[in-house]
Amino acid sequence: MRRKSACAAGPAAEVPRLVEAAVADGWEVCVIGTPAACQGGFVDMGAVEEATGRPVRCDWRRSGEAKRNPPADAVIVAPMTMNTANKFAAGIADTYALGLLVEAVGLGLPVVAVPFWSTALDGHPATRRAVRVLRAVGVRVLYGPGEWEPHPPGTGGEHLASYPWRLALETVTGMIGEGRRERDGA
Repeated sequence: MRRKSACAAGPAAEVPRLVEAAVADGWEVCVIGTPAACQGGFVDMGAVEEATGRPVRCDWRRSGEAKRNPPADAVIVAPMTMNTANKFAAGIADTYALGLLVEAVGLGLPVVAVPFWSTALDGHPATRRAVRVLRAVGVRVLYGPGEWEPHPPGTGGEHLASYPWRLALETVTGMIGEGRRERDGA
């Protein structure tokens, strides 16, 4: 089971691409969206639900309500906004999506995050600090040369087609393989 979290950023409209690739690779996928992604029209809920066979989750379950998804084996956070990166790094779990991310780190699950923000947001010290903190706790943040780099302000739409969905999937699959080798003593 792979869990996918989506934030309110331009690439979120293309989440079905990642879901379809993961399903083709044999994964059972659940998509969790931030409230902004779900309510702001960033995620095509119908397309994601059709691809996964499950509803997109955007909020906490109610007391006494049965769990809707099996436990995750790995998590991909894509696209990850600056806001989510900063909250995630600080351990703030004020949404269902953030709560699951914080919990995933505590459980030692493989987590891959792919940012999507401008160079203006990247220039704030909190952004770089968040990336360092997330990496220090084991999150593979695909950020930097050869992975994903911030774009100039106002040009996000020009970078949607090159968003590295496949790299995120390959990276989390590799992390799972690394974990298995470590457990097996290889």
